[in-house]
Amino acid sequence: MGRCGAAVLLVALGDWLFWQWGGLGSNIGWFTGAVALAALSFRPGIVRSAAALIPALAALILAAILADQPSLLGFVLFIGALGIAVLIVRYRGFDSASRWMARIAVHCILAIVGPWRDLIRLRRRTGPLTGAAFWRLVPLPLIGGAVFLALFAMANPVIEVWLGRLTVLNLDAELIARSILWLMLATFVWGYLRPRKWTLPAAKQGMPGTDELPGFTTGSVTTALVTFNLLFALQNGLDLAFLWSGAPLPDGMTLAEYAHRGAYPLIATALLAGLFVLVALRPGTATATNPLVRWLVILWTGQNLFLVASTIERTMDYVEAYSLTRLRIAALIWMALVAVGLVLILWRVLRGHDARWLINANAAVATAVLMTCSLVDLGAMAATWNVRHAAEAGGRGAELDLCYLDELGSASLIPLVELELARTHDPVFLDRIAWVRSTLLRQTLRRQTTGNWTWRDHRRIETVKAMTIARGLRLHASPDEGPNGRGCDGTPNPPSVMVEPADTRAAAPSAPSPDDRTGTMPANPSLTAEAVQ
Repeated sequence: MGRCGAAVLLVALGDWLFWQWGGLGSNIGWFTGAVALAALSFRPGIVRSAAALIPALAALILAAILADQPSLLGFVLFIGALGIAVLIVRYRGFDSASRWMARIAVHCILAIVGPWRDLIRLRRRTGPLTGAAFWRLVPLPLIGGAVFLALFAMANPVIEVWLGRLTVLNLDAELIARSILWLMLATFVWGYLRPRKWTLPAAKQGMPGTDELPGFTTGSVTTALVTFNLLFALQNGLDLAFLWSGAPLPDGMTLAEYAHRGAYPLIATALLAGLFVLVALRPGTATATNPLVRWLVILWTGQNLFLVASTIERTMDYVEAYSLTRLRIAALIWMALVAVGLVLILWRVLRGHDARWLINANAAVATAVLMTCSLVDLGAMAATWNVRHAAEAGGRGAELDLCYLDELGSASLIPLVELELARTHDPVFLDRIAWVRSTLLRQTLRRQTTGNWTWRDHRRIETVKAMTIARGLRLHASPDEGPNGRGCDGTPNPPSVMVEPADTRAAAPSAPSPDDRTGTMPANPSLTAEAVQ
């Protein structure tokens, strides 16, 4: 009964946050935080288990992050962290990240049918409500409650007003949509208040060695590692010659082209190298214990790390030539994760750890990075970097892409205000900045007042207010839109050329004019000039 009461209260809270308040925004953080506290309160064993306490604290931290700025990444991480916290007390600790990913996926599927399964089980336990049982159970509380409610309405005008507002429910679109919201909230909440344990098939303990794989003998692996080291030395030597030393490239090739073409293929090369080490050098095999092979693997891993470093340098050179975007920040983070993964693979080979250790280590690093990404605003990072390195601001970067800053939304507000307060000498560029800034500010203020309020945007607006008041700039000042509006970069649209539509009506035949040479009328007025000639 305690879980049922908690579920009803959480559904009522969700209805108030998402329907009556009318929006998402930081409301997602408040609701997920309440769900986490309610779910953890029904699992007292969590505080006594270190394996359960860590994901429980992670779930609460993610709820706070969602309250600051909601994101799909943060919400997915919250689902996984809270799912592990409420389920792990039923298992013997944390075994493997891959198996827990499967458990969380099954948990989400079972949560959809969980409430209905419990209703069916409750009906089987209590038995069907027959007609005789109905007349023994329902009339007294129903009639007695109605009598007391009528007396209270006579004594209390507030209750009378509430009863007067009650009308027969109409199955309109609003009621249907609200009912769907209640069902979704109840399903989401009940999955954590009453999670289902699902047992995975036992993991296979014996893993085949390289001797059982065709073509993976000690000699072939050694020869392959020598070949790979030579090829990687060639690539790394070219990077040293052109990328790191700044030597001139061949004619017709720019540094931006050299950097961009190799950024992603080289990361794929490093991933393939890591996969080869995983397959060919399994702990306990003959290849993994061979001293020459181990030294070749160490050398090759070092070359792979240098290759990843060169790839990061390529990406940074490309950013210098153009600009920074959220996708490029994500690519740099991914490259760093690849480097960490290579180090972990090498450590596994040298120390003889099993596959579960490697999976858990990579999962821990990836989870920490993803939680950091859900907390940090990558869009604000990109906007700040682009503004401070823009050619218009005296930097060495490319020209500022105001359309991309407009696409980033409120994340660009503070960098744009900083650039506007710098008072660039170009009045046309300053006018464009002011237009984009004012547009983003209006959109952010509108979003804050329509139910999608967030703490992060609130802090941004307060920071912009403080910056503009301190420098005497009007917060809501906006340049003239002009007769034809403006583009996403604040450039006034050119005047549109009005092309009059051609008259499609058939022209009436004009009266034939006298022939200039003879002064007589043509015999056939319908003849054209070409026909007359």
